[in-house]
Amino acid sequence: MDQIEVSALRRASMSGIDPDALLRRRALAEALTAAGFPIKSATLATMVSRGGGPAFRRFGSAPLYRWGDALAWAEGRLSPPVRSTAELDTRRAA
Repeated sequence: MDQIEVSALRRASMSGIDPDALLRRRALAEALTAAGFPIKSATLATMVSRGGGPAFRRFGSAPLYRWGDALAWAEGRLSPPVRSTAELDTRRAA
């Protein structure tokens, strides 16, 4: 288990949501926002067709997202810690 997954599991336990819980898109957006990762359900919907979003399954026509997977996806989008924006520019150039 990598650091992102461990961190995501820690946040999931702190949020009180079972990591295996399946959430509809709106509930997922609200839960991610409450966990500190602001995202709109419309953004998640766009990512379904364009890619880049968290893994999901379908139950009929309804997309369902596993909370633990979505939280790991959000953690994976975080940049490494930096002290200034200049550090970000340096890391991008490397």
